[in-house]
Amino acid sequence: MSIPFELPADDHDISPRTGYTRAHWEAVADGLLTAAWRWATPAGALLHLPGRPSRSGVRSDGLEGYARTFLAAAFRVAGADGDDPRNLLERYAAGLAAGTRTPGRDDTESWPEILDFDVQGQPMVESASVALGLRLTAPWLWDKIDSGVQDRAEEWLRGALRHTPAPNNWYLFPYTVAGFLESVGRGDAETAAARERALDLLESWYRGDGWYADGDGRAFDHYNGWALHLYPVLDAHLAGDADALAHHGGRLRAHLDGFSLMFGADGAPLHYGRSLTYRFAASAAVSLGAVTGHTPLTPGASRRIVSGSLRHFLDRGALNPDGLLSLGWYGPHEASLQEYSGPASPYWASKAFVALLAPADHALWTDTEEPAPVEETDRVLSLPGPGLLLQSTRADGTVRLHNHGSDHVRPHEGEWAADDDPHYGRLAYSTRTGPTAPANVADNHLSVEVAGRPSVRRRVHPLGAGHGDGWGWAASWHRPVFAAGPPMVPGLTVESVTVAHGGLELRAHRVVGAPPGSRVTLTGWATGPEEPTVSALHGLYGWDTPAPETLPAPQGTAWTPWAHVPRLTGGCGGTTVHLALASLTTGPDAPSPEDAVTDVRVEDGTVEVTWAADGSRTRVSFGRPLEVRHTRP
Repeated sequence: MSIPFELPADDHDISPRTGYTRAHWEAVADGLLTAAWRWATPAGALLHLPGRPSRSGVRSDGLEGYARTFLAAAFRVAGADGDDPRNLLERYAAGLAAGTRTPGRDDTESWPEILDFDVQGQPMVESASVALGLRLTAPWLWDKIDSGVQDRAEEWLRGALRHTPAPNNWYLFPYTVAGFLESVGRGDAETAAARERALDLLESWYRGDGWYADGDGRAFDHYNGWALHLYPVLDAHLAGDADALAHHGGRLRAHLDGFSLMFGADGAPLHYGRSLTYRFAASAAVSLGAVTGHTPLTPGASRRIVSGSLRHFLDRGALNPDGLLSLGWYGPHEASLQEYSGPASPYWASKAFVALLAPADHALWTDTEEPAPVEETDRVLSLPGPGLLLQSTRADGTVRLHNHGSDHVRPHEGEWAADDDPHYGRLAYSTRTGPTAPANVADNHLSVEVAGRPSVRRRVHPLGAGHGDGWGWAASWHRPVFAAGPPMVPGLTVESVTVAHGGLELRAHRVVGAPPGSRVTLTGWATGPEEPTVSALHGLYGWDTPAPETLPAPQGTAWTPWAHVPRLTGGCGGTTVHLALASLTTGPDAPSPEDAVTDVRVEDGTVEVTWAADGSRTRVSFGRPLEVRHTRP
């Protein structure tokens, strides 16, 4: 699709895979900012982008427009060592003065006050972008404005320190505000307390493998990169704090070991978790690793990932004809949104422009692009900390994530909360498919039907993960919960194991404690009728027939306006085992699940399959502890 502003010509000498250079990144930042500023109030304090308002209201949405675009402008100007030919900082300085003059007043320019997250929370989120923008541009903006405006800005920002954040990554917003205030000589006991509180919580959320839970629960998603790593690593980098940078940067490096595999060869990040309308912000952690030197990737591979992600969305319609980022994935897509999303929400994508902090002579821009991890070889990688299993295939450049550890159940919620959350509750996600909408048949889902009522998967309890040469596994268990009738059946549990072998997925499930006459269903990947991607599902054991039926998902996914989903069904009662092979493939040479296994044995809770391709055997022994073994002939 055409991009509604001018970009430099592609340079396939230095960037043989994407054609993008640093000049492209600067041009995209300029184009996005020019389009957004058409909707500014007269003094520039609020940017009221067109579209449906968020639950926070129009004024908060206008602040969001100012703050999130300011972040892009700050990376753009700071990365150019203060060069600001479009006078961006002059506009943001005027907006800062107008917005902080009478906070909370119902007029044209005033910013909303920062209050507790459950009262008027969104301004606290935006305070972090304002503070980070001011910190990045301090020599050219903060140091040149009137001291009275500085005092008013400080007082507004301190609202983030004096009110309660949401119990997750939000604690890094007052942390970021405090970091800015300390950087300009306005620190005190209040700023120190906000920083200490956030760092203590961050430590408690660390789960290993470079992954943090987003709060006290088990939500693992893109917030790891664009929040939980970004704020502390960038803070340490800007402060020149070697000890803090070694600590947080070391964890970023570990994170990128796995996260760098979460981008397809076409540049798409994995489509899972919330706030997906931030799109190419998913690449921020990769750029931050390159900027700070805390990365396992070469500069050429880093640029391949980040430029590939940026171009992926620009080429597929993420921009409206007026140059604004739409609410959605490619074009507008309601199912990808949360109720807190407003017209300016997509501009957290500005975090991707942290790449511009690498100056023009940095190896991130001067080295020749190299292949991304997905382009190098087939890989299977387990991440026991978050309970995830990554599976990529070089031939079609597809990455699949098998979820056996991430959910969005808050610590205070019981397991019987029966709302289906498509962005967390599915068994698998990929760089080529999105989950179906809640009102449609659920993709990649194991459901137990009791008295005709289907269950959903909410709280996920990890049982382990591991990998070897060309294969890997992850396992979990959950208690099925029901939206209709009693929320739970006492004693009913489902144990699930995914074994990745090449491009195939063995899905093994043991249902325990199902009432007589219950049914079980398993679905595969959701794909569109005109997509080149093929979803296959084949029953091996415990189903009525090995061949699936195909069900429609009329609301489609982020990839297609209409989708279909393969489904297997079978009876269950007491303790039963159900095995299937699934695949998501592109191209005529893709492996077929129907011919992939030559032998299946099920006995006393132990499953063994023999793979046709190499004669290797996978053995799954259910129970506690669960055991998974893979042996070669």
